[in-house]
Amino acid sequence: MEDKWFELVGRESASRVLSEWEEDRSGERDRARSGFWGSFWQRINRIKIRKKKRNRPVLSLCLLLIVMAGCLGCELFIPKDPLYMDLANYAHEPCREFWFGTDTMGRDLFSMIWYGGRISLLIGFTATAVSTLIAIIFGAVSGLSPRWLDALLMRLSEILLSVPGLLLVVLLQAVLGKANVWSISFVIGITGWMGIAKVVRTETKQIRNSEYVTASKCMGGGFFHVLWNHLAPNFISSIMFMVVMNVRSAILSESTLSFMGIGLPLDIISWGSMLTLADKALLSGAWWMILFPGAFLIVTLVCITNIGSALKDGAGSRESNL
Repeated sequence: MEDKWFELVGRESASRVLSEWEEDRSGERDRARSGFWGSFWQRINRIKIRKKKRNRPVLSLCLLLIVMAGCLGCELFIPKDPLYMDLANYAHEPCREFWFGTDTMGRDLFSMIWYGGRISLLIGFTATAVSTLIAIIFGAVSGLSPRWLDALLMRLSEILLSVPGLLLVVLLQAVLGKANVWSISFVIGITGWMGIAKVVRTETKQIRNSEYVTASKCMGGGFFHVLWNHLAPNFISSIMFMVVMNVRSAILSESTLSFMGIGLPLDIISWGSMLTLADKALLSGAWWMILFPGAFLIVTLVCITNIGSALKDGAGSRESNL
């Protein structure tokens, strides 16, 4: 009977069916032996997967969008001119007329926070755009260069990376002269590209010998054509979280420089320039001059940090899946 069955279905097919049947039986026996602990660990793994799926910075993204929308459209709802100096109400505590109080020059803090946030965000995004552009070009050149030139460029980036960024910013700003929005954005941008460049260089070295890159070069594609059309789409996800974190670092650097008195002047309103009055506020007991600008600055930085961490986790999970 068995010989006739083997002849009908074929010996190879019959042996494959029997082996699959034996594997199913052994799997059922293993699951039966595992019992409670097997189902327990399965539940734990399901919970971990659900937590990974739920780990999305929805609240941080919503808060950041609200702050950005308020700063961009502040003319629609701010009650007073942020540049008007009401000397009769200088250093006034929060009240119905001045919701967040006034500073030592009588300017309304509520209006200044929304108006100054526009300058801080502009500096953050402009500096990040400059640093990202430099990092992509420098990293791609290093990754596509011969070994000796690659080593030379990496040593240069490591030397710059070893110098404190704030010290470089202060030095370059002193060379440029009086600070303004564009000079500070440029200085912060050209001193914050080294970390992204190293990641771009590593990703470029991994894909520079791919078939589509080689074909593009053979067809006459130049450096920038290969970079924007073939290299950048492959490493953009790897550096996205670093780009987001650079926005946070740029805003923080501008605030630090202004707090130290070497950033934006007082006539240019930003969150950092508002904190330059912190020492006078502490001496006079005007706590609102520090609390409200500092709270907006901290909330914005925390939201950007959470979004950057989520992007980093997403990039790591995609690499592990690959």
